[in-house]
Amino acid sequence: MIRIQRAGDRYPGGDPAAGIETRHAFSFGRHYDPDNLRFGAILACNEERLAPGAGFAEHPHSHTEIVTWVVEGELTHRDSAGHTTVVRPGDVQRLSSAAGVRHEERNDGDVPLVFVQMWLAPLETGGEPSYEIVRGIADSTPYALPEAASMLHVRRLEPGERTAVPDADLVYVHVVRGTARLSGEELTPGDAARVTSAQDLALMATSDAEILLWEMRPA
Repeated sequence: MIRIQRAGDRYPGGDPAAGIETRHAFSFGRHYDPDNLRFGAILACNEERLAPGAGFAEHPHSHTEIVTWVVEGELTHRDSAGHTTVVRPGDVQRLSSAAGVRHEERNDGDVPLVFVQMWLAPLETGGEPSYEIVRGIADSTPYALPEAASMLHVRRLEPGERTAVPDADLVYVHVVRGTARLSGEELTPGDAARVTSAQDLALMATSDAEILLWEMRPA
């Protein structure tokens, strides 16, 4: 089964007056939908746009795996575990908040920052927070997140190029840029597909495209 969520159906958020625009794929804040709380391990998939100098002030998280993918610009990350990092397009950043951590994400650059941040539920709660960044991840190297029984695949496709959707219990497809076709449906930037019992499916790019795919198994 495939459920498509269009970019225009995301819930608006952020603080536009402070230079923060957010589009939430899942129930968030005042946009509460009991039928859209999560998909597999994924609790949130937020598209964020920060103006130069804008950012999220230090705030707490716990019992969440936070994975960030930068689309444009550079993201400055700081957390209470002592990490200060600049994250660029092509890098995967993961913060395991575990029993509790505080962090901030900012655009310290002079151009707009666009990124996708995904929150996943860990199999086990508690523990010590941890941090990791993988620079310049390749399409052929998926990013494993065993803490959430999940794996992130990055696909950069040229028009007409196909890529297999992982055969898995659950697959979450997010179009970062460009367009692609999945099972007869045209997907555009910000669109997502939630696939249950994926088998023998393929994505075909209809323009230059960048796509994130989460392969998951039920907890």
